[in-house]
Amino acid sequence: MITRRTLLTSGAATGLALATPGLFAPAIAQGAKIRIGYVSPQSGPLAGFAESDAYNIEAFLATEVGQNFEVIVKDSQSDPNRAASVAKELIVDDEINLMIVASTPETTNPVATTCEAEGMPVISTKAPWQPWFIGQQGNPGDPASWKPFNYAFHYFWGLEDVIAVFLNMWNQIPTNKQVGGLFPNDGDGNAWGDPNVGVGPGFAAQGYTLNDPGRYQNLNDDFTAQINAFKAANAEIVTGVVIPPDFTTFRNQALQQGFNPKIITVAKAILFPQSVEALGEAGHNLSSEVWWSNTHPFKSSLTGQSAAELAADFTAKTSRPWTQPIGFVHSLFEVASNVMGRVSDVTDADAVAAAIAATDLDTMVGKVAWNGEGVPDFAKTNVTKTPLVGGQWRRKEGGTFDLVIVDNQTAPAIPTGGTMEALA
Repeated sequence: MITRRTLLTSGAATGLALATPGLFAPAIAQGAKIRIGYVSPQSGPLAGFAESDAYNIEAFLATEVGQNFEVIVKDSQSDPNRAASVAKELIVDDEINLMIVASTPETTNPVATTCEAEGMPVISTKAPWQPWFIGQQGNPGDPASWKPFNYAFHYFWGLEDVIAVFLNMWNQIPTNKQVGGLFPNDGDGNAWGDPNVGVGPGFAAQGYTLNDPGRYQNLNDDFTAQINAFKAANAEIVTGVVIPPDFTTFRNQALQQGFNPKIITVAKAILFPQSVEALGEAGHNLSSEVWWSNTHPFKSSLTGQSAAELAADFTAKTSRPWTQPIGFVHSLFEVASNVMGRVSDVTDADAVAAAIAATDLDTMVGKVAWNGEGVPDFAKTNVTKTPLVGGQWRRKEGGTFDLVIVDNQTAPAIPTGGTMEALA
């Protein structure tokens, strides 16, 4: 179990068949280990994002390269203020050499902002790049004022990618192209729902109309206003970026109130098997973005495992179905160890930041290289993108679910397993 402050070293074995990694020469005092700080939401409404953390960290420390590291884990408790606070503790009290952080702008942004202010190199993932980059700027509404960061680096997909994936899935089913939007008052919701740079303009370009009833507070217990607005708009599609407990509330209330759209495609809320399992039959054919799966054609630079092998090992060790964050948390440790193996002095923050910027690594989630490809000029120094496809949950006998990739137009190398189906 990962506690509030957990120091993990390379003593625990996981039984993995480990590949022999390349030469690693940690530039630190003899006998000392490189200290990585890791912040993620171990508890609270975002805890599903951290389900694989303990497994991933143990597996990393069991590799030959992992023998050179200590990993100090802090729980953000799904709270941005706490995320910033524990990041400061890791930098000042634990004297880490590198920060890594994952899982939604509520975690990545405060940690990255703290690291930038403290001169601590940080690598983050599992948050769309726009909320991560734009949300940290002094004036997010003034692009002319945006500037690159010196120590903060991020890899994931962007809103342009999720717009394309969602549209590709929706275009497979005839609808009236009226879309209801669920956007909370948080970093993700405000970015996705922004009328100028959010998802609405991208939907409109293909003839879809976004009906946005406005922001709501997370952990909302009544979505009647949103449901009534969607009914009034005759919305046959619902989308949004919703925390898991809120989507469960919305879905159940929508059914109770007779609102039955043809398609529900939401980010964040249904990324995890347990979130869909909790809905029972109402989870069948819900759709979402897919950042990583057991069919992705990538392998680990640390262990040589394929995506299928990593997913299977997770299930064997935990008795739980694979979950999307497994691949990205694994990749964080791939990138972190690769970076720290390329610096002459791991205590030199500027050298570590330069090594991050120079990364060119094939990982469990695809290539990670801050080379500016696919991102605007203002973000190209600090952002690199990973591939995104679309999937649907299919309920099986016994109540479990499979996540089936139903669209890969944005990443043809990732195979599909079916086509889009309407909700019952």
